[in-house]
Amino acid sequence: MTHAIEPAVSEAAGWDADTAVEVLYAAHWRQLVRLSVLLVRDLGTAEEVVQDAFVALHGRWGRLREPDRALAYLRQAVVNRSRSVLRHRGVVDRHAARERLPDPLPSAEVPALVSDRRAAVLDALRTLTERQREVLALRYYLDLSEADIAETLGISRGAVKSHASRGAAALRALLEGEDL
Repeated sequence: MTHAIEPAVSEAAGWDADTAVEVLYAAHWRQLVRLSVLLVRDLGTAEEVVQDAFVALHGRWGRLREPDRALAYLRQAVVNRSRSVLRHRGVVDRHAARERLPDPLPSAEVPALVSDRRAAVLDALRTLTERQREVLALRYYLDLSEADIAETLGISRGAVKSHASRGAAALRALLEGEDL
């Protein structure tokens, strides 16, 4: 999927950090937040993850070897930061006291935005392995090629194909019985 902004980003080498990040933010913030939501399952956390990725890009802009690849860097940063959030949650869950606070209530717009079908698909996605979930989110949500997914996740194209195939098969099996 080619975005209108990507040709402009190829000229980014001469841009200052403020301009480059502003252009990337305007064009890709929403898409990156949605990617992170699929991984961390929380809109507020996903927005923080993406914001942190943009802040890091801004701070490192002058040291980027290939500024025209800034979007790929951002995608990888969002996936890696989302993984860190999930690891942190696991540590917190393992070490939490017996008395737990009730889960925070979802924001008011979530029920209005999420249909039954989307909820069923998201629930099914949560049962997949982390890697399958990442590959499917990058493939079907961001419409990335196998090569782009492999680069973003740091795995081979064959591994991308394998995770995508197994993840899609598991989703089909899980959603088969759903009345969607």
